[in-house]
Amino acid sequence: MKFTRYSEFGDFANDTYEVLSVNEVQNNLLLSFIESKTEAKNEWLSATVKDGNGAVVLAAVCTPPYNIVMYGTGNKPNPEAEKLMADELRSGGESLPGVLAEEGLAARFAESFSGKGRSVKHMSMNIMRLDKVADIEKAPGKMRPLGEDDMFFAPYWERAFSVDCGTEVFDIPANIEKMRKRVGKDIHFIWEDGHPVSQAAHGRNTKNGAVVNSVYTPPHYRGKGYASSLVASLSQALLEKDFRFCCLFADASNPVSCGIYRKIGYYDVCVFNEIRFI
Repeated sequence: MKFTRYSEFGDFANDTYEVLSVNEVQNNLLLSFIESKTEAKNEWLSATVKDGNGAVVLAAVCTPPYNIVMYGTGNKPNPEAEKLMADELRSGGESLPGVLAEEGLAARFAESFSGKGRSVKHMSMNIMRLDKVADIEKAPGKMRPLGEDDMFFAPYWERAFSVDCGTEVFDIPANIEKMRKRVGKDIHFIWEDGHPVSQAAHGRNTKNGAVVNSVYTPPHYRGKGYASSLVASLSQALLEKDFRFCCLFADASNPVSCGIYRKIGYYDVCVFNEIRFI
């Protein structure tokens, strides 16, 4: 086994792209790193472990200050490679907040890196894929793109979405700035039934797929089919743009939201866990 930490992100991309692409839906986050144009790539931590034949068996990227994201080739447990990755990163002085990976890999790496009993599972997510939108009865209303006039509520919805999901929460001024950048780009959408009632966004892309995220409905509008209608409409629009599939992360502990997505046509690909080191 050989551990490599890359000084040039392009070299990591060349070594891992084909391996990651075999499970494109599962690796949508890692692949989006490779396919994005971010200038800070060389400041990221990128590493692999290769077997004796030079084949990548474990790949990882950390974009500080976020968790390290990992993939074990074919989702096959490889304790030797996982321990080597953990030992090399720890001895190199890496201070990682946590790991995001397929549930088995996440648990094994967390124990190897931080030690038994020194990590906690923060959340568990189903990675889901859709190839064709199911024929569902739509709620009253229609989908429309985010506009400047929506700034009186959209930044607050985005913050509430982050709170509900347990992800990084930004203050309202930061959310206003973020949301204004989405106006006019056809990436953030509102379901309107006389007035705004739900939101969803087209997030990152992979070569063949589009990620749907930021799905949020205020509590007093829930249970009326607004989110289902919006996600179905947005997914259909993305497929019509020649994406082969859509995918999303759903809270594995929330059977209601997972059920909504399955009704639309999404199906489970794998379970991802976020484990934080303590």
